[in-house]
Amino acid sequence: MKNFFAFPTVNSWEEDVFRLTTQGIIAAVVLMAALIALALLLQPKERKTKRYAAKQLVFSAMAMALAIVTSMIKLFEMPLGGSVTLLSMLFIVLIGFWYGPKAGIITGFAYGLLQFVLDPVFYSLPQMIVDYPLAFGALGLSGFFSGKKYGLQIGYAVGVLGRLAFAFLSGLLFFASYAEGTGMSAPVYSLVYNGSYLGMEGGITLVLLCMPAVSKGLASVRRMALDEQGSRAAARR
Repeated sequence: MKNFFAFPTVNSWEEDVFRLTTQGIIAAVVLMAALIALALLLQPKERKTKRYAAKQLVFSAMAMALAIVTSMIKLFEMPLGGSVTLLSMLFIVLIGFWYGPKAGIITGFAYGLLQFVLDPVFYSLPQMIVDYPLAFGALGLSGFFSGKKYGLQIGYAVGVLGRLAFAFLSGLLFFASYAEGTGMSAPVYSLVYNGSYLGMEGGITLVLLCMPAVSKGLASVRRMALDEQGSRAAARR
């Protein structure tokens, strides 16, 4: 079983890392599919219809695809990883906001695995779990604010802070040595480094979300995602 899922190698900085094998990538993809299926199963009873499940599956898949595409459009990139992207976190936040925290967190987990599969290099299994499934899963915390005034803005901010918490933890536990020579302690360095790019993207996105045209557009998409228009038409009949 040695080297079956991953094998040791070195990265561009001559650091010892691991890379997934083909079998490891297949296992990650299977786990992603299982997570998406779990998100569908955990919906409330009143939402467990074929039509609703199909909508959730389609919108979740679209959100992950759009998040991947926009994550590749980097407005600013940090030298040791992390970047300001074109609103990529927003799409995962929307799934939590529309379908609830369980669906959002699980979809975020699946998206984190997808991000990992695209560049399947890691230092250790705990580091991979913190940096990918847990960090991106935190974006689904937006679902706890679905029924509140300015819920999307608040939910987005909380989701980004959740991702920052895991990025900070990763920097503290696995990359503390990078703080050497910066004049900062490891906690301060991790917070400043990760907070800079996440805070910049988060700020840009929040400004856009506060624009009336963007809010109205997302509200219309939400009605389609939740099939509210179809439900109203059925109720009238």
